[in-house]
Amino acid sequence: MASITIRNLDDRLKTRLRIRAAEHGRSMEEEVRQILRQVIGVPAENRNLGEVIHRRFAAIGGVELDLPDREPMPEPPSFD
Repeated sequence: MASITIRNLDDRLKTRLRIRAAEHGRSMEEEVRQILRQVIGVPAENRNLGEVIHRRFAAIGGVELDLPDREPMPEPPSFD
């Protein structure tokens, strides 16, 4: 297994980590491992942005939009 060293850790952060570890009955080292597992241990779902947006707003229902007719594309300029 790999090891890491964290330098220049803020004293207040270290104190909060020590308290959190004590509250969970773990060493500071184990508490850090648990935090890392929770935050980055589980890979995020590879989701399609359109699907995510659809799921977010599906509960409120859809809306019908009047789309204007499309016009033909203009001819590109000629540089002759």
